[in-house]
Amino acid sequence: MSPETIKRTVLEEIKRDIRREEVAFLIGPRQAGKTTIMKIVQGELDTAGEKTLFLSLDYDHDRAHFASQQSLRKKIELEIGSGPGFVFLDEIQRRENAGLFLKGMQDLGLPYKFIASGSGSVDLKAKIKESMLGRKRVYEVYPLSLREFVDFRTGYRYSDRLTDFFALEKTRSEDLLLEYLNYGGYPRVVLEAEAREKLRVMDEIYQGYITRDIAYLLKVEKIDAYGQLIKTLADQAGKIINYSELATTLGISLPTVKNYCWYAEETYILRRIAPFFRNVRSEISKSPSVYFSDLGFRNYALGALGHVQRPDDLGFAFQNLVYLVLREKLLWSGAQIHFWRTKSKTEIDFVIDTGRSVIPVEVKYKELPKPSPPRPLDGFTEKYRPARCLVVNRSLRATARLRDTEVRFLTIWDLLLEDLDPDRAV
Repeated sequence: MSPETIKRTVLEEIKRDIRREEVAFLIGPRQAGKTTIMKIVQGELDTAGEKTLFLSLDYDHDRAHFASQQSLRKKIELEIGSGPGFVFLDEIQRRENAGLFLKGMQDLGLPYKFIASGSGSVDLKAKIKESMLGRKRVYEVYPLSLREFVDFRTGYRYSDRLTDFFALEKTRSEDLLLEYLNYGGYPRVVLEAEAREKLRVMDEIYQGYITRDIAYLLKVEKIDAYGQLIKTLADQAGKIINYSELATTLGISLPTVKNYCWYAEETYILRRIAPFFRNVRSEISKSPSVYFSDLGFRNYALGALGHVQRPDDLGFAFQNLVYLVLREKLLWSGAQIHFWRTKSKTEIDFVIDTGRSVIPVEVKYKELPKPSPPRPLDGFTEKYRPARCLVVNRSLRATARLRDTEVRFLTIWDLLLEDLDPDRAV
């Protein structure tokens, strides 16, 4: 099988918008599937009789055409003529001043739709932010989501009946969950059948990220220190980060630690989430926690790819997965994901904040015998009076009350399929 056999949600968004005038930017981590998506779109346009051209700055023989706007224009006109067409520009971040370069192409008034891709966002998104204001549409391409992974692994037979599949195929569902918790969603990793091949591919992805996206693109000098930071953060995923302790442990300055964390976030490897607070005297208000964008990447950094088996290790991976599902479901909603912790160390894993309402979310990777609200919810509900709480766990589906708050116990599959409207009335 090839990556083209995997159906991607973002692909449908790009196809829907393909005739919009803005430049389409596909941005995300290395090997997440950007080039594959572009090739699929190009193939469908070719089949429909459209004129297309694919150029990549990864190829030596293509780079000469990016020397100037005129050079690129001449190449496009040679290949597809002066009429309408679609031009795909892969790894555009390797072109200096990529945003200004593409703005110059648009300013020429050419009848072409440009679709560009690049790894990371420090080098590309920052450069296009101002120069392409109002002229771009950005599509973030991540490794496969849990939903995309399950659909692919089940041959798309149950795409519109996943509720029934999860209810009837409990053992198969559990196996799929464990595979995703261990190996994540990078397409090439998913496509490999053997564990040793998955490890080989992930090693290539990880080393490519460090030696190319970081060493070459971001000009980070202390590569060893950066790699050690990623490994340390992987071990602390879901925990509160202490920058000073990290600096001491790694033997680098505090500003460098913060700078490296920013690099990791801007290249889509991880996300920092800030604490939720209303009272700085009793609640943590500054130190963030981190979650990785792909569990396989995180596990590889820990030296545990395919070997996440202990309950505690699975618990942290499961919590990271819940974050990824929440982030995907809340995309474009305006809601923010936080965590809550008091200075007496009472903690809620996630707090969904819309600005008008909040939903606390507790994560329990274990079999819960009965719907007893976790103790941390008691303090949070007393203080903030949310209309509802969620407790994501292994298998329990139930509802309880805590004061005036509805406490819903649901599985990861329930969360995956639920319409999570943060402002919906209970």
